[in-house]
Amino acid sequence: MNLILLLVLASLVSSSLVLGIQAVHSHHSRIFSQITVMGLVYCDTCSNNSFSKHSYFLPGAEVRIDCKLKAETPRTAEQIAFSVNRTTNKNGVYKLEIPSMDGIRCAEDSSMVSFCQASLMGSSSSACNVPGYKTTSGEISIKSRQSNVCIYSLNPLNYRPSTRDDILCGN
Repeated sequence: MNLILLLVLASLVSSSLVLGIQAVHSHHSRIFSQITVMGLVYCDTCSNNSFSKHSYFLPGAEVRIDCKLKAETPRTAEQIAFSVNRTTNKNGVYKLEIPSMDGIRCAEDSSMVSFCQASLMGSSSSACNVPGYKTTSGEISIKSRQSNVCIYSLNPLNYRPSTRDDILCGN
């Protein structure tokens, strides 16, 4: 599971870094952040709260992302809170690109000033629709100070079938 997550992150990091570098060079006098929040949803076929050889990623799952971001400018300190719904793609990945906002220096902050969590809203599969891990706020953060790019990869969420297949999964 960790290898798959790292491969997804690597592809997103490379594209986000290029976008972030372009954004920084186009706004010399102000600091803007390129922030991405992402995660995965999978079907825990064997109901063991881990991604096994029988698990699969769930396309079309609905996820709610709630975030609070702290913005600081020379004159003010503000907190911005919002919720958005996202649908997972064919690989079970949901993603939120947060527009550039003046005052948010995500890559410079050593402690987490911002907070995001994801919650399951609905499964696209009638065969795998019982929530397992339904809310997450744990994350892996990838930050680039040079381009002020931050990617917050939230821990995976999962659904499971209503009944466990002991023949497939064993006892």
